[in-house]
Amino acid sequence: MLASHKINKHFGSFQVLKEVDFRVDAGEAVGVVGPNGAGKTTLFGILAGALTPSTGEVSFLDRDVTALDAAERCRAGIARTHQVPRPFLDMTVFENVSVAASHGSGETGARASEFAVEALLTAGLIDHANRAATTLGLLDRKRLELARALATRPKVLLLDEIGGGLTERELEQLVALVLDLKRSGMTIVWIEHILHALLDVIDRLVCMNAGSVIAQGDPGAVMSDPIVRRAYLGAGTA
Repeated sequence: MLASHKINKHFGSFQVLKEVDFRVDAGEAVGVVGPNGAGKTTLFGILAGALTPSTGEVSFLDRDVTALDAAERCRAGIARTHQVPRPFLDMTVFENVSVAASHGSGETGARASEFAVEALLTAGLIDHANRAATTLGLLDRKRLELARALATRPKVLLLDEIGGGLTERELEQLVALVLDLKRSGMTIVWIEHILHALLDVIDRLVCMNAGSVIAQGDPGAVMSDPIVRRAYLGAGTA
């Protein structure tokens, strides 16, 4: 469904991604792990259209989308969340999600409002619809970030460390929400450092280090791989 082919990314003379091949199939949940600086979020930026690869291609639904920007890819069906939630703090929860529905799905008026309400219901935020976004705690800000992505009606959902900073109980609630999305048929790619949360959801695991994919496949097998363990322990790279 969504794939990168031989992606390289340079920032000046520094190469962040090196010949990265990545794919997620329809209905699949793929986890992406790796130490800080591995290139995970840069890959997300390229998949979502926020960054342009130095070389390589991105395809979506068998179409080359490398030249499409983030807004165009969002309307095509690729949505992402960010590590740090970015709500419009002077707007209500409903207004935040309505903006996403209008600009991300291309719908307007009653149809966009319908998408927004559905996203709030799915994210468990409908009771907070009229609250100012600035009054939300961290868990609800993460729910809002997710609701805004869902309001665009994505075919692929890219989750970037949505578990960070939550208590164990809050994390359980968020994992349950992501599991519900997976069971509904949503295609998911999830970067996460909290492995037990990630492993509760994913079908396949990809590990990155130093800008390259060093292992992928069954989650248990990947996490048992000596190369992956060395990368996490900081004792060498592949």
